[in-house]
Amino acid sequence: MARPRTPLLDRERIAATALQLVAEQGEFSVPQIARALGVQTGSVYHHVDGRAGVVELVRELVCDRIAGETLDLEPWDRALEAWARSYRAAFAASPRAIPLLMTTPVRAPRVLAQYERAVGMLLAAGFTRDGVMPLLTALENLVLGSALDLTAPEAMWEPSPDTPLLADALTAVGPGRADAAFDLGLAAFLTYARSLRGEAA
Repeated sequence: MARPRTPLLDRERIAATALQLVAEQGEFSVPQIARALGVQTGSVYHHVDGRAGVVELVRELVCDRIAGETLDLEPWDRALEAWARSYRAAFAASPRAIPLLMTTPVRAPRVLAQYERAVGMLLAAGFTRDGVMPLLTALENLVLGSALDLTAPEAMWEPSPDTPLLADALTAVGPGRADAAFDLGLAAFLTYARSLRGEAA
C-alpha cells in the first residue's frame, strides 16, 4: 500500500489536537489525542516525550502567538508594554490552557528563548540582576489574570438592594471592565518599574 502523501502524525498535529482538547474540557490525555488523530497511543509517544512533552508543545503553540519582536522596541517600557499586550492576547485566545501551562515548569526552547530576550532587554535597560525575575513574574501574573478575566461575564457582580454603592460603581464603569482594569494595572506596573530605575513616571 502506498504511503499517504500527508503524514498521519507529527508534532504540530499533536499540539493542535491537545490544545483543542484543553479548549473543550480543560485537560487532555495522550490516549485522547491518539483517538482524535486516529492512531495508536504508542504512535504519539514516538513523537513526544510523554505527557510533559505534549504540554510543552501546547506551550509553544500558544506562546508562538506572542509578538516577540516587541521586545526590540525602544525605550524599554514601550517594549514591555507592547509585549504584555501581545502576551495577554495570546493567552486570551486559549484561556483554559492557563492553569495547565502555569503549573508546570517551562522547558519549551522557543518560549525560553523569548524569556531570555526579555531578561536581556531589562538588564540592558539598567535593572538589577536580582530584580528582573520578580518584575517579569509580576507582569506575567497581571497578564494571565487579565486573560482569564476576559472570559468572565461582563457583569461579574449582582448587586442587591443592600449594595447601592456597588451598583452605582458598576453602572459608572460601563462595558469593557476587563480592558479598563488591565490598562490600569499595566500603567501602575510600568510606573513602579520606572521607579526602580529612578526614572520619572
